[in-house]
Amino acid sequence: MATFSSVSRQHLLQAISEYDERGGEEFCELYGFTPAPEHTLVHEGRRYDAGALLGVAHRIATGRLASPDEVAHGLAGGLGILRKRGFEVSEPARRVPSATRGGTRASSSRPRATRTPRASTREVPPAICPTCSMALPATGICDFCG
Repeated sequence: MATFSSVSRQHLLQAISEYDERGGEEFCELYGFTPAPEHTLVHEGRRYDAGALLGVAHRIATGRLASPDEVAHGLAGGLGILRKRGFEVSEPARRVPSATRGGTRASSSRPRATRTPRASTREVPPAICPTCSMALPATGICDFCG
C-alpha cells in the first residue's frame, strides 16, 4: 500500500508540468489511471485529476508509481496531503442525513459547539538520499543505494 507522506509540493508541481505537456487523457492513459472528474486538484485556475497526479507524484518522490488501486484505497488521506501541500482539492458533496421527525426539524436547546481551527502545521520536507536524490523511507536507509 502506498503512503503519500513523502510526496512534496515540488513533486506535485513536477507531475502537473508533465500533465500539462501530455494532456490529461494521455497522462492518465500512460500511467493506467481512469479519469475521475469527481476528485480534482485546482492549480492556477486549471483542473487536474487528483488521483493520477498523486500516483505520479508518488513515483517522482519514491521511484515507484502508486497503482490506481493503491491511490483509490488511500485517496482520502491523499487528498488531505494535497491540501497540506497548499493545493485546492474538490470532492463530490457528501449527503448528510436530515435530522427530521415527522417532517419538521428537530431542535435542540443546547447551542452548537463551534469548531476551533487548529494551529497550522509546518510541512517538514522528507529526508533525501545524498547519492540518488530519492526520498528516504522511514528507516532512513535508501531502498536503492542501501
